[in-house]
Formats: sequence, structure tokens, C-alpha cells
Amino acid sequence: MRIITEVENLKGKFVLLRSSLNVPLKDSKLKNHFRLHQALPTMRYLHEHGAKTILVAHIGRNPEETLKPVYDELAKYLPIHWGGNIAGEEFAKRRELMSDGDILMAENLRRHPGEKENASEFIELLAKQAELYVNDAFAVVHRKHASVFGVAKVLPAYAGLTLAEEVEKLSQVMQPKHPSLFMLGGAKFATKLPLIKKYLDIYDKVFVGGALANDIFKLRGYEVGRSLVSDEPLKDESFLHSEKLLVPIDVVVDGPNGRGVKCPDAVTEDETILDCGPLTIDMLVTYIDPAATILWNGPFGAYEQGYTQGTELTARHIAGAPGFSVVGGGDTVAAIEKLEINDLFGFLSTGGGSMLAFLEHGTTPALELLK
Repeated sequence: MRIITEVENLKGKFVLLRSSLNVPLKDSKLKNHFRLHQALPTMRYLHEHGAKTILVAHIGRNPEETLKPVYDELAKYLPIHWGGNIAGEEFAKRRELMSDGDILMAENLRRHPGEKENASEFIELLAKQAELYVNDAFAVVHRKHASVFGVAKVLPAYAGLTLAEEVEKLSQVMQPKHPSLFMLGGAKFATKLPLIKKYLDIYDKVFVGGALANDIFKLRGYEVGRSLVSDEPLKDESFLHSEKLLVPIDVVVDGPNGRGVKCPDAVTEDETILDCGPLTIDMLVTYIDPAATILWNGPFGAYEQGYTQGTELTARHIAGAPGFSVVGGGDTVAAIEKLEINDLFGFLSTGGGSMLAFLEHGTTPALELLK
């Protein structure tokens, strides 16, 4: 990929920087700083090399959500100015006043329908802001949005420092050193099935946990009660018989008789599977400890409902293991942030869906435009 460090003279040049700043907020305060900290190196590089940086990003699912709390936090690290709506007159005036090294931040791009629609008019608006484009938002490289895909077709396009590192580290674990362990949690089995099949051929062991495991239990004829399962039931799949495939050997359930731990084949119709059990963690440790490569995406329980133990215990064991580990997915990284053990992993990805897309295909359309 073309990387922004390859541009010889950035001083005085307008650069449109697409960052990943979709951070979780509570009462207008950042709940964790992971993505913000990952976005800083490229911003600092452009600032130190005298570029006039137009910073764009999105936040949340509701277009009315604002990036102002993120701006307030970024202002603690860098000389940054608030521009507001990128289509507004005030933004245009502030842009004209920029000096070398300045950063001007725009409001949530998803307030403009043209962003998600990759509309030509919005692409044109973004492109006229700058001479160069830098994509440092790995978390959205699987999207064909205007600020990710469309503008990279119009302006000279480069990868940011963090995005380049994401691609490097994920490419590394696509050709793992052995013994290797791939762990996949979360939900939406249909979208992750191709990944499971692919990595059963690449990795020595593939563990499927979280709600994904419920689909396997159901296909094996077990009662899953009120547990979360995919909308479309799985048909008989040959991968289920692979000796490389691992699933939970005990689960945490909740029902009329309260919370407890059971074997998967002992769950009743009025119970809900909400996490993997202690024997499953013990089993995983026997593969984590000797592994040379560990790849993990997705929590093993209903993390947002407070069923965090399986995910957090697994994170602690990986942190203490000697192998090279790469972890991604919002709740998975949130667990690591909560435990304050970030530095004990080989690499933490800012991507969730984008990480899975890259692991499946080895690229995305937005990344292809940076080659």
C-alpha cells in the first residue's frame, strides 16, 4: 500500500484524514479511549510535518450523534480546532484560516445521507477540501462509504500509520506459526461461517464460542431453550465433524431455577445460554499456553448483559501466554481495556466487522484503492 510517510513534502498541503473515532460514550464522556489513542499517531505525524489536516469521522448509529466529546478529548493531545458541519459556511471560513500543522475537525459525517450512499455530490464536497487523502480508519474499510471509498478514487490516496499496521499484523496471522489457535465468538453465524471453514484449513484448532456455539448445539440436536440463535438454521455441514473444531464443553445458563453451569446437552427449554463455563476455559488454556499464534474476535458470553467472566478469563490467560496474539471486536477489546492489560497482547485491532472481512478475503475494496 501507499503510506503517507512516502510523501516527501507535506508542509502547507491540505490533507483529508479519515480516522476511526466511533468511540463509546456515556453522558457525553468517553467510556474507553482505545480507538482515540490508535488514531493519534497519524494525526501527530501530519501535524509535525506541517500538513493542514481536515479530520473527518463518524460516531454512533444515530446521525444526530455528535463528535464534539471526541474533539474535546483530542484537544488534550493536539492543537485541534472544531469546524462543525463540513458543508457549512463556518467550516469553509475556518479552513481558510488554517496554518501549517493545524487540524480542523468536522462534525459526524453520517449527518449527511451522501456519506453512507457514497453519493457523488458528497464525494465532491469532501475531495475539494484537500490535495491528498489518508485513510486511517480500518474499522470501516469494509464499507463503500464516501469518506472511505468514494473520495479515494478522486484524490491521491494513502494509508495512515495505524491502518498500515492493521494490515501488516492481520496479514501475519493469516499465515500463522504453529501451533495455532483461532477463537471466534459473538453472533451472526451465517456471516462467520465462511471464516470458520477457511481457518479450519489454516489453523490447528478453531474454537467457536458465544451465540455462534448455540447454532452448533442446535444442529447437534441439543436443546438451546431461549438462547440466541441465527435466524436461518444451519444445514448439516461437514466442518462440524472436523477434529480441529472446538466448542464449549460447559455453559452458564439462566432460567426459572436461577443461574447455573451445565453441560450443553443438559440445557432445558426454559433456560438461556449466556456464557461458557469454567471447564471450557480450562480446556482453552491447554491450547492457549503452547500456541505460537492466537487469533481472537468476539466475546464468549452476553457481554453487554454482564456475562463477562468467560471473555475476561480468556483475555487474562492470553495476556500471560508467550505466543503472538491478535485480538479484535468491540466487546473483546473492551474487556481487555477494562482489565488494563492492553500491552500484554501482540496487537489489538480497531476493527470488528472489518477485521473479519479482511481475514476472509485478505483485502477490501477500500484497501485496494490504496495500492
